[in-house]
Amino acid sequence: MSTKFHISLPCKDLNKTIKFYTEELGLEIGRKTNNWADINLFSHQITFVTSDKFDFQYPMYSLEKDQLPSFHFGVILENDEWEKTYDRINKWSFDTIIKKTFFEDKKGEQSSFFIKDPNNYFLEFKTFKKRNEIFM
Repeated sequence: MSTKFHISLPCKDLNKTIKFYTEELGLEIGRKTNNWADINLFSHQITFVTSDKFDFQYPMYSLEKDQLPSFHFGVILENDEWEKTYDRINKWSFDTIIKKTFFEDKKGEQSSFFIKDPNNYFLEFKTFKKRNEIFM
């Protein structure tokens, strides 16, 4: 088994969260109860747990003149999968914050887009021009 990433996050409404990730993003749900559910985010596990009140106040940060959310999570995809994912999401989402290539013609050149889920979490989908430059 290759290494997988796991994160657990509070959610406001489990049913809306499940619907967003399965119906809107086309992802699979794993185990679930009345209070939590596992989502398969490109072979990585996100567990959403129903929580009374939570509030993540976080600032934006600047990257090449763009304002990006400092609190976000996401996946790095191969370019073809990234394009397919963007096209699928762009058909229904009006909340795509930014679709842009960063560090163009430099080490670590990457394209990204962000969307917001029902809990106001930002998800980033990114792809690198050169896969071996992910950590450069």
